[in-house]
Amino acid sequence: MAYTTLAQLIERYGEALLIALTDRGTVATGTVDPDAVARALADADAVIDGYLAGRYVLPLAAVPALIADLAAAIAIWKLHIGQPDPKIEADYRDALKLLRDIADGRLRISAAGAEPAGTGGTGARITDRARPLTAENLKGFV
Repeated sequence: MAYTTLAQLIERYGEALLIALTDRGTVATGTVDPDAVARALADADAVIDGYLAGRYVLPLAAVPALIADLAAAIAIWKLHIGQPDPKIEADYRDALKLLRDIADGRLRISAAGAEPAGTGGTGARITDRARPLTAENLKGFV
């Protein structure tokens, strides 16, 4: 499941920017290239999954707004073949920082079914078994 869509990218960045970034053919068509956007979205999803793996159950059942926002920032950065605008570069760096915070547990995302099932325990587990050496079976040695 994609964390963001072409429609969300158009809503956030505008169709003109996406046309400028994806219409790379010899003859300009004046339309958004859905294949280029799909590649950037897949790359963004892979980056996000790399940070979330092990901490959350993937794929996420529902996409939290924060993850959709991070996916959009990463995808638009990946669509640039040249130097991106400073704002897009800053958004990309911030997205990676937030993903590192999520991976380290400093920031939690709230998505239904995203958290791995816990053991129910909150601390160290001990085993209650008979003690092999007691005062009774050591009589005469101590």
